[in-house]
Amino acid sequence: MGRVRQHQVTSDDGRTLSGLSHGPEDGRPVLFIAGAATSKLMTFGSELLAPLNLRMLTMDRPGLGESTPDHDRTLVSTALDYRAFVSAVLGEPEGAVAVVANSQGAVFGLGLALAGGARSLTLVSPADEVAHPHIHAMLPPEATMLADLARTDAEEAATLLGAFSARAMEEMVMSGSAPEDVAFYRSEPFLSLYRSSLEEGFNNDGVGYVRDTLIAVQPWNVDLAAITCPVQILFGARDLTHSPDHGKTLTSRIPGATRKVFRDAGGALLWTHAQEVLGTALT
Repeated sequence: MGRVRQHQVTSDDGRTLSGLSHGPEDGRPVLFIAGAATSKLMTFGSELLAPLNLRMLTMDRPGLGESTPDHDRTLVSTALDYRAFVSAVLGEPEGAVAVVANSQGAVFGLGLALAGGARSLTLVSPADEVAHPHIHAMLPPEATMLADLARTDAEEAATLLGAFSARAMEEMVMSGSAPEDVAFYRSEPFLSLYRSSLEEGFNNDGVGYVRDTLIAVQPWNVDLAAITCPVQILFGARDLTHSPDHGKTLTSRIPGATRKVFRDAGGALLWTHAQEVLGTALT
């Protein structure tokens, strides 16, 4: 896949944005926005980067890994941080690239698209907007508990989230996933990569994870109809965790968005079908 390069970008307000680039240095850039509590180490399709001549960029969101915490971080400011990071690494003022976002990272991919930082956006197993009335009504109370609490008492929700650890996150993911997904998540080399990424993701006492999750579970308050870049939404039919209707409602909220459901996949779609994901992202 080519060597991995470290990047440290300084934001306008003096914070450090830390990330990596994977694959050929002259490859076509694609930004990967990883899911909950996972750092810049998380990636996918590594063996495909050189053959496809792709350069994959990953970044620690503020408070995760080695990026400076931003206690006032919002969806908008996170999107602007991603755009600044990409622009600095590529040396391009516009900083707009093909974007792939997974799981809880999906909301930040949508924010980046709204900020003009995505030429195209591919959402893979995106975590849905639980606070959206239509989605909320489909879910059982245990699935909406955190979102409900975050809406009424964000401070209490933050305290609850702050008790999480890398091990607790791994256990929660494993317990809620389909058996075939668990089998993949526990296989190597994925398990070692996931654990290393979670350990980095919970740097700074987990403040980045807490902020990420509050942004994701509270109402997004964004106009998805204003997204103008092409959007593709990909789901595995056996995905038990990310959306009660496998992104059907989410797709309908974004003009021109398309959706594909893979019958032979679950929540690990990003990794089990990496070639199809990258093919979709690059069309």
